[in-house]
Amino acid sequence: MTAFDDAPGARFNRAHGRVFVSGRLTLGLMTPVDARPDRMADVDEALALAALADRLGFAALWTRDVPLMVPQGSDNTASALDDPFLWLSAMAAATRDIAIGAAAIVLPLRHPLHVAKSALSLDRLSAGRFVLGMGSGDRPAEFAAFGEDLDQRAETFRERWATVRAALSPLASEREAVVAASGGYELMHPPSSRIPMMVVGSARQSLQWIATHADAWATYHREEARQEGRIDLWQRALAQKGVGGKPFVQSVQLELLDDPHAAPEPLALGLRTGRHALIAYLRRMHAMGVGHVLFNLGRGRPARDVIQELGAEVLPRLADRP
Repeated sequence: MTAFDDAPGARFNRAHGRVFVSGRLTLGLMTPVDARPDRMADVDEALALAALADRLGFAALWTRDVPLMVPQGSDNTASALDDPFLWLSAMAAATRDIAIGAAAIVLPLRHPLHVAKSALSLDRLSAGRFVLGMGSGDRPAEFAAFGEDLDQRAETFRERWATVRAALSPLASEREAVVAASGGYELMHPPSSRIPMMVVGSARQSLQWIATHADAWATYHREEARQEGRIDLWQRALAQKGVGGKPFVQSVQLELLDDPHAAPEPLALGLRTGRHALIAYLRRMHAMGVGHVLFNLGRGRPARDVIQELGAEVLPRLADRP
């Protein structure tokens, strides 16, 4: 039993124990691994890569919620992604042990009862392997299209989070909010274990609120000294609320080079590096308090080769002493 395995009054599902392991850094992959703005992902290849990651011992497969193809970034491109819940259902069917997670559902753009129903169903269909990450969103065009108020998204996030949290609890005493929201009805039979809920980004909430209400917090890659400061703030917030032990998750844009000895170079939200420097970096992150790293793989080498190298040469080294 790990330090992260229990919640007050209910035990977490299988995914929580797979992704958040006390004393270890775990690794996950953002899917589809080969996502490009000019085409939809190759489903057969994505399922094959998911099965490979499962066999190699990765902790989780993640996907994003991109409601509309809104151009953004310096190159003014738009992401082309499938519905996250349907995509993760396919990932679950192609795998056996690896956790599947949303990073993150844009909660202010979705009805909380729909989110809860999808999360409960996906957790059941994956035999308890689901982690629900949620964020507040930030693209005005999406809020306009869905008829939601961009300026009210912080409050909307909190209100809908409470409904989803209630629905995902196995405890009848905690499900009162969702029964009230549904007019007195349950969505389906409640889960046997608690489904972990993670805030991704700030969601326009204070760290104290996140520490109180979420089971984990995920943020993006920063320069190491700055990230150490963020982790310290997170740990202080946990201590203030008396809820220590909640994991810190970090995404990293990774371009893994052929040369294992290649020195690291900074990328936007990540790094370009050989595997030896990557292992050293991951060990430093773990020492700072990072519990899970979510890789967005770059478009240099074939994704299969990178996943194979990470699984065969990096994952085993994370269990070694430096």
